Amino acid sequence: MTISDQSIIQIHDVRKRYGTRTVLDGVTLEVSAGECFGLVGINGAGKTTLLKCLLDFARADAGTLTLFGCSSLEPVARSQLAFLPERFVPPYYLSGADFLDYMGQLHGVVRDPAQQQQLLKAVDLDAIALERPVRQLSKGMAQKLGLLACLQSGKPLLVLDEPMSGLDPKARAAVKHHLLELRDSGRTLFFSTHLLHDAEVLCDRLAILHGGAVAFVGSPAQCCEQFSAPDLETAYLRCVGDQG
Repeated sequence: MTISDQSIIQIHDVRKRYGTRTVLDGVTLEVSAGECFGLVGINGAGKTTLLKCLLDFARADAGTLTLFGCSSLEPVARSQLAFLPERFVPPYYLSGADFLDYMGQLHGVVRDPAQQQQLLKAVDLDAIALERPVRQLSKGMAQKLGLLACLQSGKPLLVLDEPMSGLDPKARAAVKHHLLELRDSGRTLFFSTHLLHDAEVLCDRLAILHGGAVAFVGSPAQCCEQFSAPDLETAYLRCVGDQG
């Protein structure tokens, strides 16, 4: 896949503290159009905080963040993306279908029954779940519903915080397959994960966040080469100093 030279996400020297704790310490990253870019790190590494700063759910203490050439503080900067938060909880009083219709209205798309059937298969969700109130759905089913809402948006950029959270192995395989298809079609994916196998399969490039700082940026293969490792898991451990 050829990655466009156009940078649609620019993060420069971003810093964020909560009280005396430094969460982000001078993070600088760029993501190009058509690229699948992963944020990798343990819980507490700063992945979610970085995404929150990018989407203006939290304000960085220093640094700049832009989306599609606009400051992330401007609402228009987020008009071309769909976002799935880490702890996704859809409105409990809606049915699955009502939720998808509501999200479709927000994204300016009309539900296409044929497309919806394809996306249900892509996230391994039974259509009958759409008829049930969200409060009756399991965590995994609610996660699939959130993924489906992002996928149906048609937005050129998908920002996904731990998208595989709560998914069973069959659903994870189906979602990864669909994300690879989106990547190959030119959509841009920016996601966080602590699942290194997913990052190795999906990512054109990844950034390892450790202690709020960027410890590595490059392709999975480059990471393995730099740390003389047979696989990404070993390379990651050597990068963060947990294995010689």
